[in-house]
Formats: sequence, structure tokens, C-alpha cells
Amino acid sequence: MVPPARLRRHSPRASLAPAAVAAAASERQKATPPAPALGPGMQPIPRPPPGTQHWPPADDRLVRTPCPAGRGPRASLPADAGSRKSEPIPAARASGSCLPVQFLNAGDPGAHPDAEHAASGALRQPDRHSRRCVGEAEARGPAQGAWLPGAGPGLLPRGQGEPPDNMKSFWRFIFRRNLPSTSLCQMDFAVLGLGDSSYAKFNFVAKKLHRRLLQLGGSALLPVCLGDDQHELGPDATIDPWLHDLWEKVLGPHPLPLDLGLSPPGIPWPSKFTLKFLQEVPSTCSEELCVAGTDPQGPPSELQPFLAAMVTNQRVTGPSHFQDVRLIEFDITGSGVSFVAGDVVLIQPENTASHVQQFCQALGLDPDQHFTLQPREPGVPCPARLPQPCSIQRLVSQYLDIASVPRRSFFELLACLSCHELEREKLLEFSSAQGQEELCEYCTRPRRTVLEVLCDFPHTAGAIPPDYLLDLIPLIRPRAFSIASSLLAHPSRLQILVAVVQYQTRLKEPRRGLCSNWLASLDPGQGPVRVPLWVRSGGLTFPKTPDTPVIMVGPGTGVAPFRAAIQERVAQGETGNVLFFGCRQRDQDFYWEAEWKELQTRGCLTLVTAFSREQEQKVYVQHRLRELGPLVWGLLDLRGAHFYLAGNAKYMPADVSDALTSIFQEEGGLSGPAAAAYLARLQRTLRFQTETWA
Repeated sequence: MVPPARLRRHSPRASLAPAAVAAAASERQKATPPAPALGPGMQPIPRPPPGTQHWPPADDRLVRTPCPAGRGPRASLPADAGSRKSEPIPAARASGSCLPVQFLNAGDPGAHPDAEHAASGALRQPDRHSRRCVGEAEARGPAQGAWLPGAGPGLLPRGQGEPPDNMKSFWRFIFRRNLPSTSLCQMDFAVLGLGDSSYAKFNFVAKKLHRRLLQLGGSALLPVCLGDDQHELGPDATIDPWLHDLWEKVLGPHPLPLDLGLSPPGIPWPSKFTLKFLQEVPSTCSEELCVAGTDPQGPPSELQPFLAAMVTNQRVTGPSHFQDVRLIEFDITGSGVSFVAGDVVLIQPENTASHVQQFCQALGLDPDQHFTLQPREPGVPCPARLPQPCSIQRLVSQYLDIASVPRRSFFELLACLSCHELEREKLLEFSSAQGQEELCEYCTRPRRTVLEVLCDFPHTAGAIPPDYLLDLIPLIRPRAFSIASSLLAHPSRLQILVAVVQYQTRLKEPRRGLCSNWLASLDPGQGPVRVPLWVRSGGLTFPKTPDTPVIMVGPGTGVAPFRAAIQERVAQGETGNVLFFGCRQRDQDFYWEAEWKELQTRGCLTLVTAFSREQEQKVYVQHRLRELGPLVWGLLDLRGAHFYLAGNAKYMPADVSDALTSIFQEEGGLSGPAAAAYLARLQRTLRFQTETWA
């Protein structure tokens, strides 16, 4: 997913992500006598009789909407599983009674619990029957398993329909022109996509993957499933019925052996890792070595971020403005970091000290206790950023995302770990297909966090085995911000524009963005402050050819990447810079006003402003575009200008596109269809680029 409008950053959603897609396939075999399919509801989870209490029984923090108790969850969905040899097309054939199934998650590992939750339903069977495989897309060819990867935006959703990084090798392979049209003729498949319908290219890669697998001869078991984070009940609203249909398709011709029993419902799988607690504090401080500098083999990265000194942390909105927006500058001297306009910086945030203390108290953990992490199964890597040994304090403060809003899979595992009858009953309800409306009312709508849920279920929280911490709680993901400065104008410096996210729901405590509030709390005037960061390419690329004009539309914090572009282009002698900037009021949130006016005076910038709240009739950037239609058309059609747009994805992108279409008709004399085709051609040739967020 990308950031809320309040925040000038890319959100590694979820995403909103989020944002992952899996594809499933089973190799075709000759028809066998049909057998009853094992579907949801065949073996319901045993549970106490439905209760009538509201949940939790008492809480003085808020006025709660009661969650009716009492519907039983469906059983986990079973399937045979297996593995394939690592060889190119054609697909390997299944052997014996074992049906090959693989689940591949395209995107940041651990960032898509919905995809992993969907996969887990197919893996609830004894290992004596099959070998289960859940992995990433990067290292696998399209015939190395029954589950093929596909994805919408990954770690850094750009709204451009690009595959995530760990899928790009597969993506290039699957779209090779020399692949025969019969490459996958022996394979059935199904594609599950997770995305966000606020983006124009919603689940674009999942749709494209589905079409490509058909082109290569695969047979679709089902239409592509498009999970949507914008749905009130989340992606599960679409995924649940789709999975039900999928297993009916798969298990009809491939029934489970009669002697195979399902894993008992309500019993958790073994944890991925074990925490071995140390009796003594380690003498060497391995925790500091993990992020103490840059990788000598290359620039800073997620595994080895650069600890950048924060130089300034300045509020740039007026005192009466509703939102706190910060201009933050870092010193990157000696980091090896290099960037150009359009790139983004990723920052690894931390939980607040008060939340860490509250979490440790709820689970009965000693924050000063040290441990080593060991995987239960061979070949399972430990989290790369986690030092060995590590303290509970560091694990909770820098790794476990206790401020995130938990998903359904969290409640499912928590129910398995609960020994308290009443709490377990409610957790089972929240994790059931029938209980999703209650879960939405309790957790999703008010944006209740992992920490708050654990505090609402105190008996369960106090009994959570430490081994399950990394299974239960996702890791804190880095936040990506558009870089708002150029190295040509500010050598050895990196600046970002951060809107501090804070809003109210029906909960008493305000909701706060983890990274923006953490950054805002840091004060370099009180002593040295270092922030782990690294840089990667972004979604906007600016023309390299000289004398090519650029038109930039950046209302609010969307102007951040355009400041970097203008600084870079001015330093290179480029003067064809047109900026449409919009905000509420000139004296409250007109970012970099003095800088823009100085560049105007020098003839390096044409600035067009829209202050929406300074007159009775609101004026936005799309209105200014229409007013200056002749200028826009002349730059685009006669001088080959590039057009850029950054900002909130809700209404503004569509309004700007409509304004451009009107300009093409009025100034260029094009018909409606011709104007739409002209706009599409600009997008296809990357002369119209957008960076928007939900």
C-alpha cells in the first residue's frame, strides 16, 4: 500500500500493502473416480457454547460497540502438498499419491500475512504424506512448483503496477517471448492477488500473470481472486469464498487418502523458531554491530543501514494549522549513499519506550533477558536484521510491530495459544469466517493495535510462549519517504518532508503513525540522534535530455519529490520547470515559499498556486491546470514536456486526468476518444508519471 494523504511517504502496506500475490497450480492427472471434497465446515472446531458478554468485559478507555458472540469458525482448508524438481519447463509430474503444491509469496517476506494465512490452510496435513513448501518467488522458475507467484506492488508500492523486487527475475522469465505457447499445458493454476482498489492499477500484476499463464497453456481452476484492502472486511471478504471453491476444484479429482487425518483444529503448528534464553548477559555487544555502519561491499541496505545523524527537525506548518509537518535533514557524510531526484529513503522506526514496557508487562517478559534464536526446521533462515544474541528489550522496541493493526491470522494463532475459556471463545469467533464483521467492528474500524488487543485478552497474553512471538507479531517494516533535496544543492545532506500522522477513532487514545511520530519525537538539539536509513530508486524518473520541460503537479506534501527535481535541474542549468502547487492557506502550509519565489525571480521556475481555503469557492490544482490550458498543451504537444503528478490517490489523480483530457480537446481540437488515447500514449511512453498513495 502507499501512504495516507497526511504523510509524504510511501507506505509499505499495505499495505496497506499490501500487496502480495500467490498463484496456485496442480499438475493435471488422468481423471480418477470422484470423491467427496473436504471443504470448510466438515470438521468444525470444538468450542464452548456461545457467550453473551461484550468483549472485553470491562475497559475504561473507550465506549465500545458490543461484539455479539457465538458463531463457530470454519475448519482450516486441507490440501495435499508436495515439491517439484528445480528444472525448467515442462512442469514436473506428480508421483504416487502426493499432489505437488507450492506456495510462493511475492513481496517482502512476512509483509503479507493474508497470503501466508491463505497458504497455511492448505498445509494443515501431516508431513508424512507430503512435503510442504512456502517460499519466495525470486529463485523459482514457473514450473518449479504448483504455486506460482504474482503480485501487485511489493515493499514499496508505487501505484504503477510493478512487480515486487523478489519477483522480478521470475517476471522477466515468464514473459520471455521465446517460451512456447504449450509450456504450461500440463498445469492447472489459480492466482490470488492482494491489492488496494484506491490505485488505478489495482492488482495489475495478478491480472497480468493470470493472462500470461493462460497464454502459456495453463488451465485456470478459477478466475483470478482480487483481494482488496479497501473492502470494509479486508481481503478475506473475497479470499474466503475463493479458497472454498479452490479446494473443491483441487480435492475433487485428488482426494486425500483415507488413512490421512487433518491436523487437529485449534492446535497451533510448531513455532518457526525457538528462543533459547541465556543465563548470563553476553560479554560482546553484538546488538550494536548489526547496524553500526555501512556494508564495505556496497551502499547501505536494509540488512546494513547507515546510522545517519539528524541535523535538524523543524516544523514547517503554522502554529494554528491542523497538522504537524516536519522538514528533517540528515548528515550522510561517509555513508556511500547516492541518489537522484525521484528516489526514496527508507527509515527503520522504533516502538515507544512506554509501549515496550507495557508489552513486556502484559506478557510477563524480562526486557533485560538475552536469548538466541534457532529455527525449528533446516533451511529456515532467522530474521536477517536480528542480532544474535539479542535482548527482549531490543526485540520488542526495534523488531516486533506491536503498534500495527492485527489481521485475522493473528487472532487465529492467539486462539490456539489461549487457555482461558472466555477469551478463547471470543478469539475463535474473531478468527472465523462468520465473525469478520465483529472483528472489523472491534479491531479494523477503530484501528486497535496488537498491544491493545493483548491488553484486552490479559489471560491469553500472559500465557503466550516466547517461541511464538515471531509467528504472532509481524516485524516492523521500514517506511519510505520521497527525498526532498538534491545532492547537487545540498552535498552530504538528505532531506525529507514528513506529515506527522495522528487521528481520532472511537477509541479514547489517538491513533498515531509509528514512524512519523517517532521521527517527530527526536530532538537533535538535546544531543546526538542517529536514524537507520538507506536509499533506493523510486517511482519517478526525470528526463535526461537537455531542454526537455517538465510539468509537476504536487499539492500538499506531494511536492516533496519535485523540490528534489527542481533543485537538481536548476543546478544542471535546466529552466523549463513548471510547478503546480496546492495547499489550504498561504500562511499555514505553503512549503518552501521563499525558495520557490527566489527561483521564479531568477527565471528558473514557473510557479502556479492554488490555495483552497482562501476564498468561498475552493480552488484546487486541477482548476489551475484548466485555466492555463494553452500553456500545458503547448509544452506537452509542441515541446515534448514530461508531466508528473504526486499526491493523494482518492480524488486528485482522476480530477487532474480529467482536466488534461479537457485541455487536449479544447486546446488540441481532439475528440473525446482521441484525447483519451493521447493521455494513454503519454503514460505508455513515461511522459506522464504518477506517484500517489491512499
